[in-house]
Amino acid sequence: MLNEIPMQHTLAHSVSCVGVALHTGEKISMTLHPAPENTGIVFQRSDLKNQPNVVPASYKNVTKTTLGTTITNAAGVSVSTIEHLMAALWGCGIDNARIELDGAEVPIMDGSSEPFVFLIECAGKTEQNAPRKMIEVLKTVSVTDGDKHASISPAPYFGVSLEINFKSGAIATQQCVFSVEDASFKTDLSRARTFCFDHEVEQMRAAGLARGGSLDNAIVVSGDKVLNKEGLRYKDEFVRHKVLDCIGDLYLAGGQLVGQVSAARTGHGLNNKLLHALFSTEGAWRIAAPSDIIAMPMHSQEAPAAYTAVSA
Repeated sequence: MLNEIPMQHTLAHSVSCVGVALHTGEKISMTLHPAPENTGIVFQRSDLKNQPNVVPASYKNVTKTTLGTTITNAAGVSVSTIEHLMAALWGCGIDNARIELDGAEVPIMDGSSEPFVFLIECAGKTEQNAPRKMIEVLKTVSVTDGDKHASISPAPYFGVSLEINFKSGAIATQQCVFSVEDASFKTDLSRARTFCFDHEVEQMRAAGLARGGSLDNAIVVSGDKVLNKEGLRYKDEFVRHKVLDCIGDLYLAGGQLVGQVSAARTGHGLNNKLLHALFSTEGAWRIAAPSDIIAMPMHSQEAPAAYTAVSA
């Protein structure tokens, strides 16, 4: 339990990396910079000089959710595949940062959030002089899309309970429960990689996508087998990655959600719809006052692992 008001944090120093964009295949340079209090997370396209090139990381700016989350500003400038980095920023407790890119896509790195967690740890973080923005859920809000559904309900802490189901024996039915009260993003989620099926690869490339994809940055499943020689990082890596994606998408709320997410077969589109539904439902949320959040525990990448995950 906290004994003081949680404050906002930013990076202590700038830190850079270079990687391949998953969908365009382009080489991308990215630098994470500190940002002032109440900035939130913003992306800046350094390759665009003569137009508004800053794109705030907001659920309102989401324009595409096919095979990743894309945000776009009013001038039409976009940044895509942001969810793994957003999850890492959430998991490391970074409230304010400016993400500079020389292209339109966040590099995929190894397909997980782990390289971004490493970058943030290298930069370090520093406390700022403003209380953290806590978005408290006051009543349950749900969204559905066929057999897919997601909801968020009042709870003392933030947590995600998610289930997936695939015909492939390599995945089958997997369920994951993650809570900031007793689990570690770094240990239990950050290493989980994105995944796809081998028959989808050619379809994606024919559509101009996944040009930078490989066994180095994704789990590829063929029938009931995983093609990656090193195998899986967790026995239920697939569902853990879906929780990672969900956290990254929900960090577009613009603050720290305090509520319990329950979902089945959800994806980027439904995650975004859940935020729209929450913020458009009268009386469903509030910005908690500092006096209300003193007793709320915050997530910590160094917290002891008490992760519950069930595969069947």
